[in-house]
Amino acid sequence: METNRYSERLEKHGINPTAIRILVLKSISGKKEIFSLLDLEAELETIDKSTLFRTLVLFQQNKVVHSIDDGSGSLKYSVCDEECDCTREWLHVHFYCTKCKRAYCLRDIPIPSVDLPAEYVTDSINYVIKGQCPGCSNFANKLQ
Repeated sequence: METNRYSERLEKHGINPTAIRILVLKSISGKKEIFSLLDLEAELETIDKSTLFRTLVLFQQNKVVHSIDDGSGSLKYSVCDEECDCTREWLHVHFYCTKCKRAYCLRDIPIPSVDLPAEYVTDSINYVIKGQCPGCSNFANKLQ
């Protein structure tokens, strides 16, 4: 039954639900944090890196995942919400912790609107804030 849910989601996005694609979607669907290709490769050891990369590219092209360039030199990914169509309204801020090197989607914080001069055309928006996450900044300790 669970496999049907993943198959249906892939089909909804125009992707043929092969066994590997279902396995990858199942693996990434439960992730709360942003992940890299290397993270996924370590988790799914039986699938080679090139297949994982092609699958992520396919997922990105069909709006199953979105990518984040957090400045670390490694592209990161996050699973899109089921309703997401990756239009401007769905874009949100990302946070990169300079201490633990993790990146987070801050889905409740929309990207601020920027009025560009008329001759500029936006192709994509990548909004990343860098600093320390609550765990690394000892935020809980500062409140006491």
